[in-house]
Amino acid sequence: MTGPLLLGVRHHGPGSARAVRAALDAARPRAVLIEGPPEADALLPLAADERMSPPVALLAHAVDDPARAAFWPFAVFSPEWVALRWALDHGAAVRFCDLPAAHSLAMMGDPTWSDEEEDDTDGDESGEPSAAAHSRGLRLDPLAVLAETAGYDDPERWWEDVVEHRAAGTGDPLAPFAAVAEAMAALREAYGHGGHARDPVREAYMRLQLRAARKEHGDAVAVVCGAWHVPALAGKHTATADRALLKGLPKVRTETTWVPWTHRRLARRSGYGAGIASPGWYGHLFAAPDRPVERWLTKVAGLLRDEDHPVSSAHVIEAVRLAGTLAAMRGRPLAGLTETTDAVRAVMCDGSDVPLALIRDRLVVGDVLGEVPDGAPAVPLQRDLNRLQRTLRLKPEAAERELDLDLRKDTDAARSRLLHRLRLLGVEWGTPERARGTGTFRESWRLRWEPELHVRVAEAGVWGTTVLSAATARAESEAVAATALTEITALAERCLLADLPDALPLVMKALADRAALDTDVSRLARALPALARALRYGDVRGTDTAALAEVAAGLALRICVGLPAACAGLDADGAAEMRGHVDTVHTAIRLLPPRTATTTGQTAAADHATAAGHATAADHATTDTDAAPATTATGAAGVGTDEITARWTAVLERLARRDTIPGVLRGRAARLLLDDGRLPEDEAARLMGLALSPGTPPADAAAWIEGFVGAGGPGGDGSGGMLLVHDERLLALVDAWLTAVPAEAFTDVLPLLRRTFSAYEPGVRRTLGELVRRGPAQGGGAALTEAGAPGFGPGLDEARADGVLPVLELLLGHRQTDDDTLVGVGR
Repeated sequence: MTGPLLLGVRHHGPGSARAVRAALDAARPRAVLIEGPPEADALLPLAADERMSPPVALLAHAVDDPARAAFWPFAVFSPEWVALRWALDHGAAVRFCDLPAAHSLAMMGDPTWSDEEEDDTDGDESGEPSAAAHSRGLRLDPLAVLAETAGYDDPERWWEDVVEHRAAGTGDPLAPFAAVAEAMAALREAYGHGGHARDPVREAYMRLQLRAARKEHGDAVAVVCGAWHVPALAGKHTATADRALLKGLPKVRTETTWVPWTHRRLARRSGYGAGIASPGWYGHLFAAPDRPVERWLTKVAGLLRDEDHPVSSAHVIEAVRLAGTLAAMRGRPLAGLTETTDAVRAVMCDGSDVPLALIRDRLVVGDVLGEVPDGAPAVPLQRDLNRLQRTLRLKPEAAERELDLDLRKDTDAARSRLLHRLRLLGVEWGTPERARGTGTFRESWRLRWEPELHVRVAEAGVWGTTVLSAATARAESEAVAATALTEITALAERCLLADLPDALPLVMKALADRAALDTDVSRLARALPALARALRYGDVRGTDTAALAEVAAGLALRICVGLPAACAGLDADGAAEMRGHVDTVHTAIRLLPPRTATTTGQTAAADHATAAGHATAADHATTDTDAAPATTATGAAGVGTDEITARWTAVLERLARRDTIPGVLRGRAARLLLDDGRLPEDEAARLMGLALSPGTPPADAAAWIEGFVGAGGPGGDGSGGMLLVHDERLLALVDAWLTAVPAEAFTDVLPLLRRTFSAYEPGVRRTLGELVRRGPAQGGGAALTEAGAPGFGPGLDEARADGVLPVLELLLGHRQTDDDTLVGVGR
């Protein structure tokens, strides 16, 4: 070699990667310099580890502020990765030569410092620059300028034609780099740094590193960097001038490591600032030994077949022909992604873009997730998380997937605790979903591992060295800082779900203090449901919730005392909001456990379990429930759950009968009492008759109907329609009232009625219409007579009805069966 070999590349370009490999094989340099943070030099040997599988990324973050971080991603088709592996395989010295991360991270966020590693998109796949990018000024895109000069309107298509589709192994392996260097020199001469304000500083550091390498290895040095930087490295600059540019740069202490990366993240502008829209396609071009179009369309056909699309080998043959024809018509040397996509749309998808969305997601972009060896540096919290992932067989995956957990199983319960603890730490690996079926022992999660979660783990490392200790410390800190009652109740629920026994005492103390000071009924009503859910999940998870039950009972009592006064004098909006609170409190009070093991009960149960040490876990559960002295969950002044329920019922009765309460609340209270069997049907009909009497203003009557037969707030089940279907007395009252509404008032009540009845299922609305057209049945009521309903026997056979109870208990997880348990009618 007669001088340093400057290999200007496009980051993550498979054509550049092949060219780099050919140039290195021809030149055989003794040292290779690669654009990247020099702090990671010690990590380079890990790239040769057989357990290292791209895509991977170098992660650098500030030690004192882990959120200040940057990634340098590598794919198997990245020229930098190819150069790194070539140097390691051939025994050449290799190091990074870009500006240290200590400087770039220190200046991150400085408006005078344009950070090329920053993500310049809004997070979608449109590729449009964000407002922040526009505020920094437009940057020159070298490829766009060269493509326009060559007569192309698409820089990607131009690059594919001149580089990616260039046949490998033909001609001088160094000629492409000489041509690229000449083009970039012309651009730099015309545009300077092209809006990349940090480039002169970066290039000054690169030149210093190149001088040091040449002193050690002579001219047998190769530099692999972005093509834009080649003219600056080849030009004449003094070392004194370069050091002057670097003088006074701020600096922070950093840590670096390897982390897994994904193809989906390569499709965004991050790291090298060279996001590519089709990493899966580029990976295919790099890996395919020959006939890339035929192999790609075969992959597409396989994917469509897996999704039950009728695709045959004839489709593949025809698509290959069409792609080649399109490339010839468009003057391209080889069919590219555009031609293959058009061919797939026409031949395999019948002109539809719907299957193309699947192809783009699975193949053009892809869900490939890299792997790094266990020997890579990591914060202690990350190591503990890795250990837990292996123990629980919960492997991180780039593709989104669903996970159903049965909390009665030890492994699933441990998985649930891990996911809840990570959420508390801000590591959103999993998102809870609505569980399928019924019962509190089931959880459903939607999991997806993103590379950025490694940064979140590093940030959470300040709270502790293990997931448990970090989650505990974070919960305690949030308990001290919380100011709203709803915040602390939500935190208590999260602590129980995450099983953080050491954090609960402080959280419960903060909860009791906030609850004692808060007098607003609305805030108390918003806080109670979280406590009720926590009690329910605490029961299924086997955690001690006695202290939580005390606070929940106290909140329920205070709501019972303050609710009637809070409901008086509300306007329509306030009444609608309060109706939602009444519904949630009603549901929460019904969730409060009738019995829970307080300290005395737990001690007796523990003593009994010790005496029967050889018994099974199921025997323990049965003995504790039946024989041990169970105490009632109590609140202030020893009030039990039954008494709380009785007080709540009395409150609903007062609301239902008090004329000063808005109609929507009176109607809702009557409906809740009727559903619970605490209001006779005759009394419900009487209350409806009073509310719909001629002396009641139509708007108030319509509000009462909305409360009584409405859907019960957002997400309601619309069961009020079924109530009218099965009790024609109530339907007759509504019908009679509606027909008597004066014409001048009908327009005012119509929106309320439309909102109420539109929430019903179409079948319910149709049935109601048929009943109204037919007219109500004579005699009203829907009660069964001695003759019974058609197709049913006379009366109710209670013994046969009870036979289903054991099966329901098994389905709901309330009973553990054994070989001697009988279920069904013959029990």
